Amino acid sequence: MKTKYKVLLILFIVGFCLPEDFKMPVKGASQSDYNQESFWYYPWGKSGTHKGVDIFAEKGQELRASVNGIVLYTGNIMYGGNVVLVLGPKWRFHYYAHLNSIETHFGYIVTSGELIGRIGDSGNAKGKQPHLHYSISTFVPQFWKVDTGPQGWKKMFYINPIPLLN
Repeated sequence: MKTKYKVLLILFIVGFCLPEDFKMPVKGASQSDYNQESFWYYPWGKSGTHKGVDIFAEKGQELRASVNGIVLYTGNIMYGGNVVLVLGPKWRFHYYAHLNSIETHFGYIVTSGELIGRIGDSGNAKGKQPHLHYSISTFVPQFWKVDTGPQGWKKMFYINPIPLLN
């Protein structure tokens, strides 16, 4: 089978066939380690609107995949610092940012609860309390989520992770 067809088959399986099996991404974290009202909070730094949730933990604490999926990106970006991007079930992108270290690589298939990194303060979190910035986005727009607030049209591409964490 040609490589491009194998990739398409893997993406199809990840998007439609894997069970979500959601788990808390920060080992040992509880509801007291994040703000229940932080998703889509405005104003929020250079991004304008906070499109995820910050889960606070000690530097070096284990970061685990919240869902089964395939690692689409690992690396360092300006604001997120060390990041991992996983494509999970329902074609949702799970973004993990401000990591101290990355313990996975591009193309790796992760299972829910598997170690993928360690909590840190990289990117624009440098010098702040170590935490994971965690967000879930989708390229399938959810038009009913658009609101009149700042950046409200972008809201249709984001899933609030807090109900899943609770």
